[in-house]
Amino acid sequence: MTDTTAPASPAPTRPRSPLKAVALPAEHGGWVLAAEPVLLGLLVAPSVAGVALGVAAVVAFTARTPLKVVLVDRWRGRRLARTTLAARVAAAELVVLVACVAVAFATADGAFWAPLALAAPLVGVELWFDMRSRSRRLVPELAGSVGIASVAAAIVLAAGDAGGADRGARLAVGLWLVVAARAVATLPFVRLQLARAKGQAARVARSDAAQAAGLALGVVAVVLDRRLVAGLAALAVVAAVDLVGARRPPPPAVVLGLRQLALGLGVVAATAAGVILL
Repeated sequence: MTDTTAPASPAPTRPRSPLKAVALPAEHGGWVLAAEPVLLGLLVAPSVAGVALGVAAVVAFTARTPLKVVLVDRWRGRRLARTTLAARVAAAELVVLVACVAVAFATADGAFWAPLALAAPLVGVELWFDMRSRSRRLVPELAGSVGIASVAAAIVLAAGDAGGADRGARLAVGLWLVVAARAVATLPFVRLQLARAKGQAARVARSDAAQAAGLALGVVAVVLDRRLVAGLAALAVVAAVDLVGARRPPPPAVVLGLRQLALGLGVVAATAAGVILL
């Protein structure tokens, strides 16, 4: 007789699709940090050009994954089936990216390219680390997040007159600083919590210093445009939550992610409301 009490064999694990492996970013938090500047820019200064720039930013974020595969494989002197697939995905996304930028140029009411040009070296730093399979380090994560935050400034500039060219530029740079401040404060804190959850050594002082740096960037943003004071207040809430959280047991990764999502949306909502209402 067959022993019906024997444990059933575990179901075979389904292999991940090769297309998903080279096309979809694995960093869940990266989606949030990429979406925040787009959402903030469109809330403050909606326009067709802004939507095009927002789509371009999301496409650029997703295109980094197949591009990283290509760069790593070329750096290691190999060409695999995944290399070819990744190159095709990256090329297709590049076409979409160029089309979105073309729409932005055709419909924009202001020069939006300056912040993107300033952010280009930061993106270059991130790709340099990607090519050497060191993308998980803090420097490339910060460089990429601060770089993509420039989209908020570009979207505002693309919308045209925001109380005069000078005031519009100051607001644009201020928004960039607010989003960058959120990333500067959040990334070291999240790395701290993930390391502690794994039982690894981690320095709370580094996370604390990141909160101070984020607040400093927020202060500069308010100096540029006083309407960003609500954004500074939201950054202060982020700093307070992170300072307390760094001294408590780390929560599960899902809980940590949801909390950071809520804080990020809070910064975006508060900043946009301050600009619109003040």
